[in-house]
Amino acid sequence: MNKVRAYFRESYHELVHKVSWPTWQELQSSTMIVLIATVVITAIVWGMDALSHLMLTQYYKIIS
Repeated sequence: MNKVRAYFRESYHELVHKVSWPTWQELQSSTMIVLIATVVITAIVWGMDALSHLMLTQYYKIIS
């Protein structure tokens, strides 16, 4: 039981004293980068899906 208690005590100490947390501005900036990247990647995947759907639809019309 002492090992478990020591683990949590050391984990708390590390999170409070050793970890450098981002400032509010850094957090907002990083969040915006992630949101923009998500939108761009989603648009790319959507475009690839739409293009492959169009190509396969045309292909199946030709062979049937």
